[in-house]
Amino acid sequence: MKRLNLLCCCVASLLLLGTAEEVEDASEPTKRDRSHLESTLKLNEDKPADDFSGVLQRLRKIYHSSIKPLEQSYRYNELRQHEITDGEITSKPMVLFLGPWSVGKSSMINYLLGLDDTPYQLYTGAEPTTSEFTVIMHGPKLKTIEGIVMAADSARSFSPLEKFGQNFLEKLIGIEVPHKLLERVTFVDTPGIIENRKQQERGYPFNDVCQWFIDRADLIFVVFDPTKLDVGLELEMLFRQLKGRESQIRIILNKADSLATQELMRVYGALFWSLAPLINVTEPPRVYVSSFWPHEYQPDTHKDLFLKEEISLLEDLNQVIENRMENKIAFIRQHAIRVRIHALLVDRYLQTYKDKMTFFSDGELVFRDIVEDPDKFFIFKSILAKTNVSKFDLPNREAYKDFFGINPITSFKLLSQQCSYMGGCFLEKIEKAITRELPDLLGSIGLGKKPNVLSCDITGCGENPKNRYKKP
Repeated sequence: MKRLNLLCCCVASLLLLGTAEEVEDASEPTKRDRSHLESTLKLNEDKPADDFSGVLQRLRKIYHSSIKPLEQSYRYNELRQHEITDGEITSKPMVLFLGPWSVGKSSMINYLLGLDDTPYQLYTGAEPTTSEFTVIMHGPKLKTIEGIVMAADSARSFSPLEKFGQNFLEKLIGIEVPHKLLERVTFVDTPGIIENRKQQERGYPFNDVCQWFIDRADLIFVVFDPTKLDVGLELEMLFRQLKGRESQIRIILNKADSLATQELMRVYGALFWSLAPLINVTEPPRVYVSSFWPHEYQPDTHKDLFLKEEISLLEDLNQVIENRMENKIAFIRQHAIRVRIHALLVDRYLQTYKDKMTFFSDGELVFRDIVEDPDKFFIFKSILAKTNVSKFDLPNREAYKDFFGINPITSFKLLSQQCSYMGGCFLEKIEKAITRELPDLLGSIGLGKKPNVLSCDITGCGENPKNRYKKP
């Protein structure tokens, strides 16, 4: 009798185990078709990537010969904390993911790269999971790189991150993945914003690090989900840092298939209501509504709408990749304009100081008066009147109080003295780069010619390059 009972228990256990496995198999979500992703991002094309080595070589030459001398002479990096390296000039487009915790930033990257169920998928979960800045880039094999190694490698564009300290480098990690999309773009996943956490608890200047990546990003995805629409102090500070980058911001309302239609409309309106005070532009930002993860959309939801939204976002991403060289040249030109304005302002401060100094004057008191009230001496107005500088490009007056606090005015030379017989004048060279060299380089790409023929052997890397594409 005991044996019979034992046999019955074993059979029952096997039946229950089989039923549980069937339920588990039935409950496992089906994977979404990825064909639209591969076709939109052109991952199936076998044609070799465009060779822009000649353009990059020429761009580096323009930067080092025409922009960097003035940048270093007037210590522009101490004003803007933005030093351009060779690694940054040659780097791929960067896509930055920002937003609250657990809204699906890491899941979205896993989905785009097909990393789900692989050893190198980014960890995801309902709780705050990403505590590091994770850089996903191309490599010959799957490999993890520590932050201190990334910062020490001058060939990469991340060496300036050392200035944020060792505590931050411990929170920086790189992952190399042999993926075709990463041959043309780099993804950066960031720690989620947690409003009840104080900045000092992170152990490093979180906002400053975010600003560093924002300044270098070609596309910025700010991700939300239906449960995290509140705007706190940290998120408000983040949107302040995004001022001036509105054209590169894309808002994503993720996990949209978790809501019914009426609820989704309410959430969409609530998202705009929360963001309206933070994005002070006349044209509303582009908002993508979908669910960016590998599983099928929930039944009885707007699958066709979500798919179209996803394809639109992928086209946006592909456009940034296609225009990478145009964006790079435009970025260097914008940087050159800012360096020129800074040099003109420092020159004007110095000239005013020399004009006001007499034999019996106290130099420190004279210059303090100039710095405290530059409008009294027409510092900024004279720049607008005598140069073709827009008033909207002028930096903040308060920034120069700090700048001259650590850089004595007497340590600078006038622009008229920054000339040499062989090298020419710094100001003339940077103006030539802004008005002629960089626009010509940009125009040569825009005409659709093969970029690889634009090399130094043909154009020359001297001061007067020949534009093969310019009409006579």
